[in-house]
Amino acid sequence: MTFLAELQELVECQSPTEDLSACENVINLAKEIVDRNLSIPSRTFVENGRPALWWGSENPKIVLLTHLDTVWPIDSYLPLWRVDGDKIFGPGTFDMKAGFLQAVYALKEIKGAEKSIALIATSDEEVGSQTSRALIERVSKSAAAVLVFEASLDGKVKTGRKGTSMYQIKVHGRASHAGLEPEKGINASVEIAHIILKMTALENTEFGTTVVPTTLHSGTVTNTVPALAVLDIDSRSFTMAELLRIDAAIKDLQPTNSEARLEITGGINRPPLELSSTQALYETLEHVAREIGMAPIGSASVGGASDGNLAAATGVEVLDGLGAVGSGAHAPHEHILASSIPARIHLTESFIKELIRE
Repeated sequence: MTFLAELQELVECQSPTEDLSACENVINLAKEIVDRNLSIPSRTFVENGRPALWWGSENPKIVLLTHLDTVWPIDSYLPLWRVDGDKIFGPGTFDMKAGFLQAVYALKEIKGAEKSIALIATSDEEVGSQTSRALIERVSKSAAAVLVFEASLDGKVKTGRKGTSMYQIKVHGRASHAGLEPEKGINASVEIAHIILKMTALENTEFGTTVVPTTLHSGTVTNTVPALAVLDIDSRSFTMAELLRIDAAIKDLQPTNSEARLEITGGINRPPLELSSTQALYETLEHVAREIGMAPIGSASVGGASDGNLAAATGVEVLDGLGAVGSGAHAPHEHILASSIPARIHLTESFIKELIRE
C-alpha cells in the first residue's frame, strides 16, 4: 500500500483519547501497518490500562516517540478523509498520525534499525500522558536521543515548549440569605474574585509565563450568598524556575476572610522543553539537511506541551516537531500538505542514520 492509503486507514480509524475501545483499534491497526512495512514485527501492550505499540530495540539508543490518540470525538470531524489539491484533511492527519507514518517509512530505509532504535506509539498524549508518563521516562533515561514526531510549525522543528501546570482552587464559604442577612454569610464568589486578580498578577511576559483562570463555578441560586466557588487555572512557562515560582505562590494562597477555607489541588504537569535539551540535535538536523540538499529547516518555541517535555526532564537530548507539515491541529481545518511527505521522510531517515553513526 502507498503512504497515503495507509494514512487514510489510520485517519478513518477514529481514536479520541477518552474512547478506550477506539484507541485499542487504532493501536492494533498501527501494528498491522508497521508489520506490513518492516521486516521485524512490532508488539502491542497495555501500559497502566492503556494500549500502546513498541517496535525495535528493548534498550534503544534512539527513541522515536509518537501518539495515535486525537482530540476529536467520534464523527465530530466529517468527512473523515478529504483531499483538496495538495491538502489532506481529516481528524488526526496533522496531530499526529502522519508523523507516526513518516517515522515508519523512514525506518524502512535503515538497515538493522531494530538493533538501536525503538518506535513507540501511545494513546493518551492529548490528555497529558498520565498513564504513559512512566513508560516515556523509563525509556528516555537510558537513550541517547528522543525524536518526537509531533506536527511541525510550518515545517520548523520545535526546540522549545512551555511546561504546564494545572490547578483547581475551591473556596468554602458559608451560605446565608442574600437579602435578609448577607452579613452572616461568607461569600465564596468574593473570595474567588480576589484570587483571580492575584493569579493574573503572577504572569511574567519575559519568560512567557501565563497564569490563566479558565473555568469558574460559584453559587447555587440568585438569592443566596455563595458557599462554594471552584476555579480552574492553567499556567505555562518556558522555564522550570517560573513554574516553581507559580506553584509556590498558588499553594501559599490565603483567603481574605479568615473564616473561609481554601482547598488547592494540582501542580506541575509537564516540565518545560528547554533549548539546552534540543540545541545539539537541532544543529545536527540542520547539518543533515544541508548534506542532502534541503533548505534550512528552522526552529521555533511554542506554548503547547508534548511528550518531548517528559523525555527532556530525564536529561536526554530531545528534538520535537519532526512530524507532518500542515496546519490546524485541534481545529476544523486540520490538514497536511501531501507534497511535503517525501522530503520529510528522507530528512528523518538521513537524520537517524547520522545519529546512529555518532
